[in-house]
Amino acid sequence: MASITLKDLPPPLHRALKSRAARHHRSLNQEVIALLTSATATAPKIDTEAMIAEARRFRASLTWKGDVEDLLRHKRDGLE
Repeated sequence: MASITLKDLPPPLHRALKSRAARHHRSLNQEVIALLTSATATAPKIDTEAMIAEARRFRASLTWKGDVEDLLRHKRDGLE
């Protein structure tokens, strides 16, 4: 298994990592691995088709049937 060495680690960072490791009941090494794993994880895929479908359903559920002129008037006058 590969290993790395961190040099010139600032003391406050070292203390913070040790404290975090203790809170998570892990060794300092395990905590750093967990942090690096989290930092390099890829974001989950977003289902854009599902998001668009949801937005369309929401839009269809709206009851206001005004036109652009109504919208501009409300924007200018303030909608109450």
